[in-house]
Amino acid sequence: MTDRESPLISSTELAAKLGLARRTISHYAKQGLITPALITPGGQYRWRYEDVVAEMRALAEKRRQEQE
Repeated sequence: MTDRESPLISSTELAAKLGLARRTISHYAKQGLITPALITPGGQYRWRYEDVVAEMRALAEKRRQEQE
């Protein structure tokens, strides 16, 4: 299964996998820190877990470098 074939999951599912609150996921998305794979017509986010993990790792690395 390639990254583009991985299933889309809801914000609630993503939050559970990451050990975060669903509101935190929504906050990060609204701040542009993570990017949903899809926004439904009703405004709900759908995510690819692997993409979010990669974005969060890159963000953490950027913050580490800024502190040096």
